[in-house]
Amino acid sequence: MANITLKNIKKKYPNGCVAIDDLNLEIKDSEFVVLVGPSGSGKSTILRIISGLEEITSGEIFFDEKNVVNLSPKDRNVSMVFQNYTLYPHMNAYENIGFNLKIDKNNKINKKNLKDKILDIAQKLKITEILDRKPKDMSGGQRQRVALGKVIIREPLVFLFDEPLSNLDARLRASMRLEILKLHKELKESNKNATIIYVTHDQLEAMTMGDRICLLNNGKIEQFDTPANLYNNPKNIFVGGFIGNFPMNFIKGKITGEREIVFEFGNNRKLYIGKILEKEKLLKITNYYEKNVILGIRAEDIENLKYPVENRNTFEGAIDIVENLGDQLYKHFKIDGFDLVCRVDVKDMQSSNYFYFNVSKAIYFDCENGESIYENERKSSGNSES
Repeated sequence: MANITLKNIKKKYPNGCVAIDDLNLEIKDSEFVVLVGPSGSGKSTILRIISGLEEITSGEIFFDEKNVVNLSPKDRNVSMVFQNYTLYPHMNAYENIGFNLKIDKNNKINKKNLKDKILDIAQKLKITEILDRKPKDMSGGQRQRVALGKVIIREPLVFLFDEPLSNLDARLRASMRLEILKLHKELKESNKNATIIYVTHDQLEAMTMGDRICLLNNGKIEQFDTPANLYNNPKNIFVGGFIGNFPMNFIKGKITGEREIVFEFGNNRKLYIGKILEKEKLLKITNYYEKNVILGIRAEDIENLKYPVENRNTFEGAIDIVENLGDQLYKHFKIDGFDLVCRVDVKDMQSSNYFYFNVSKAIYFDCENGESIYENERKSSGNSES
């Protein structure tokens, strides 16, 4: 069992820099949690704090009910894969993988069982052919996989991964993502539940691997949620602009309308939303009537029409650049000075310059604090009840 709870964690360096500021985070037993965010957001610092390699300025760290703040890294039963490889240069891959288990006095294992475990891990990581090589004779990707094997063999309560795939090529990264997910699944199925905390700057890794994703910014949590909720229901503009191959399109405008609720932007452009949204969302938007808001809409929710059609919520745009990703196109276009992007199936390469906005999928943000209108209303309602 390894529920991990961070309470009011603060990390302040002697030079006055605050890396982590009053952070609270609860990770469930056997959960796969990904920490993601821009450079300097505190991802690796949090990982090092959990491992015990980084001391905290204040706060508490619990593994289940036990406060581990004063425990050394070796007493926390965690294993960590760093960005660098931390391999013993005088040992070959076989010896590196098995070394920690071999010297562990609390884990008595005979040579045959140790060999079987090393070979099984090597097969999963696709490094059986390099087991006799020393680190200087391996590629960067091979060294990283050997380092991963060192962690897997110990079967700790908590696995900590600090961008472990950063030195691999795209194809091998995809393969290794699957192997780490399989590892997590196998541990669950064998009742050796292990919590995995994984740091990455790669959104594809975050979205495809995590049960939940913790999005960090300047040492604070912007949103801790499932991949689907981060993508479809961002709590603020930062989340909407960070998550996704392309960030959300943002358009500043005003909620207006007499008979119907309308979003006005640009040169008297009007998006009609009154009869499209479900009642609950519409009621929240009407609280911003005659106020400036920011509309956020994903690239796939803007349709590039095949033929010029002038109808509701359809506008002509000027196409700047078309990015061809093989099965999909991303078209960058402008409407009244707003830089926008839409996703198009590659079969529709002959589309027109007309774009339909599916505003039923849009998210509206408060101009002042950047929070989603729905999140603002939820907080407001919660405050009124307390």
